Amino acid sequence: MVSRKSIQAAAERIAGGVYESPLVFSEHLSGITGNAIYLKLENQQMTGSFKERGALNRILTLTESERRRGVIAASAGNHAQAVAYHAVRRGIPAEIWMPRHTPLIKTSATRGYGAEVVLAGQNYDEACEGALRRSKESGATFLHAFDDEEVIAGQGTLGLEILRQQPALDAIVVPVGGGGLIGGLACAVKQTRPEVEVIGVQTAKLPSMQAALERNEPVTLPAEATLADGIAVRRAGSLTLPLVREYVDRMVSVDEEELATAILTLLEREKSLAEGAGAAALAAVLHHKTGHRGKRICVVISGGNLDVNLLARIIERGLVRDGRRLRLRIRLQDYPGELERLASTIAKCNANIVETLHNRAHYGVSLGETAIDVTLETRGREHCNEIYGALETANYPFSVIE
Repeated sequence: MVSRKSIQAAAERIAGGVYESPLVFSEHLSGITGNAIYLKLENQQMTGSFKERGALNRILTLTESERRRGVIAASAGNHAQAVAYHAVRRGIPAEIWMPRHTPLIKTSATRGYGAEVVLAGQNYDEACEGALRRSKESGATFLHAFDDEEVIAGQGTLGLEILRQQPALDAIVVPVGGGGLIGGLACAVKQTRPEVEVIGVQTAKLPSMQAALERNEPVTLPAEATLADGIAVRRAGSLTLPLVREYVDRMVSVDEEELATAILTLLEREKSLAEGAGAAALAAVLHHKTGHRGKRICVVISGGNLDVNLLARIIERGLVRDGRRLRLRIRLQDYPGELERLASTIAKCNANIVETLHNRAHYGVSLGETAIDVTLETRGREHCNEIYGALETANYPFSVIE
């Protein structure tokens, strides 16, 4: 049974094997949210997420016979890396089953830690089914990503660590997938300081824990693609659900745009990289989902293993949304020097042209005209309005390409 006692035992067991991540005060985030915001940076763990806590605690409880037979785990990436790193460095063979579409950064890192990687299934749940079958066939011990008491206790050490680093907290906001992190953390926090509010955050695409709480039992949701692949769990845990019901004050959800905004905000303002799941708690706070004002809030940044290709797309979409990347289709006379005059008009507004596409045939213009798509770097919405005004003054018909 998970309790503060078992979580304290886990903390003593994994001491020295897991990094005590920093809890940092963010002046910028505090200013824009109206709360005192502290970031618990679990993305700085060796394998990039909080999953090391639970994985190591479970591995250290294996018998000698179990160690010889090896371990098997299923994961969308972070539990995989944690198990691979801590098992292999202790001489324990590790086989990790991951969904076929797991980001390359996570599969490569897991192999790099010395584990055998099996890509199977379209999502975590399908990979987990395959890993369970393989475990029964081989006799290797299956290490569940969240529905295991020793794993939950290991994740709960994060709660004790947060309270030790900052005792004067009003609330802790935590990402939720299967419930291992929030179940253990909430148990540790509420059995130590019951007045501290614990709030869970799920992706609106897969609110499996919220569905389980409503039905009072785990519910399997249809698969959905989401930025927050680390918490894209279709079915909440049977061991974690009672802990969440007893100790978590409430649950909220965030959408994909809110996740992307949180990732970009962390990167730009805090110089910290978070994956979608890792930024879920911050997304809820940034978009006022928790309803706090004037409170001391710990936001758990649970992981930072973000695929760089996805990061590039998030940055570009964020720039467009903020008006810092602008794309215009501009009509102009098809005369020599017109393109130079257009470029000069834009330059006078101190906007930077990053891409152009010039086409006479496909934009529906008359024979004496041409059209050009221009992508600009700008300083924001006011700067965009300045550019619109300059084009109108120069008699250039244009439209914004969304």
